[in-house]
Amino acid sequence: MDLKLPKVVSDLLTAQKNYDSDAYADCFSETALVIDEGNEYKGKKAIKDWIEDANQQFKTTMEPTKYSETNSTAILTAVISGNFAGSPIALDYHMETKDNKITRLEITLGSAE
Repeated sequence: MDLKLPKVVSDLLTAQKNYDSDAYADCFSETALVIDEGNEYKGKKAIKDWIEDANQQFKTTMEPTKYSETNSTAILTAVISGNFAGSPIALDYHMETKDNKITRLEITLGSAE
């Protein structure tokens, strides 16, 4: 699927595809917040540690299916596959960005289409 994605979002997808936690963390601002499965990860180092751990545990792949944005927020829907119960699953990535960096990311169950 060919979605029109802003650079920071396509960089995030590329970093995930390559399991590159440094490049993934570089998509975020220094004080960014990620909320995933009820846990909060604040700052680039915590985000890098979180995605590195998730990649090692689950070998996650992301297949983006939908993208929409309003003034300050964007939602990327992706089908996530990996070594976890319920795989594959659609998740929504609710992002706030500023200066081509993600300042906040909340991952929620998506609506499969």
